[in-house]
Amino acid sequence: MKKLLITIDGPAGAGKSSVSRELADRLGYRYVDTGALYRGVAYVARQRGVAPQDDVGLSGLLDGLVLNFIPGNAGQRLTANGEDITGAIRTPEISMLASAVSARAVVRAFLLKIQRDLGQQGAAVFEGRDMGTVVFPEADVKFYLNASIPVRTQRRFAEAQATGTASIEAIERDMRLRDLQDSGRALAPLKAAPDAVLVDSTELTIDQVVERMLAHVRAALDRG
Repeated sequence: MKKLLITIDGPAGAGKSSVSRELADRLGYRYVDTGALYRGVAYVARQRGVAPQDDVGLSGLLDGLVLNFIPGNAGQRLTANGEDITGAIRTPEISMLASAVSARAVVRAFLLKIQRDLGQQGAAVFEGRDMGTVVFPEADVKFYLNASIPVRTQRRFAEAQATGTASIEAIERDMRLRDLQDSGRALAPLKAAPDAVLVDSTELTIDQVVERMLAHVRAALDRG
């Protein structure tokens, strides 16, 4: 059976991570969270005091930076030069920094090779913002997952309540700003690929979204 390469793009809070992990699990495929790679670069840049607009500084930072995904008991882990930074990159500050560094050509070129190397064997679900448009334009199946701003905000607020780190107003403000940054950048803006299957998760459960996606994946497998 052919090993498909599947991409799932979309804005923050649309449910990409949960859906991508579940879809990969049901197919027996690898799940690759490419957003974590940008967060990793943002985290290291903050640690070293490199501004997201400093291309020279970013280039020096990337020279020798090794990002790796490794399996863990609680799922996929990300390391930067051997340091496990999985938990450290999941903060509102790193989210905004990741959006900023993702607009830099030097960062995108560095991560493009890593992502394409990860996708060479197929049998993978890649989650991100330009997977189907830039990184894997020839992917076998492409999805663009979206949801309304109120629903996306509420989902992120529910996640944040466990730590009490942000108000719902702050989350919505940051989400709208990140949407603007991601979709408005000149380099690889967030948008649906022309041949992507559009899925609105506003009123759907994770299982319902995954079932819709599986129908398209099965059709692709049937086509050979």
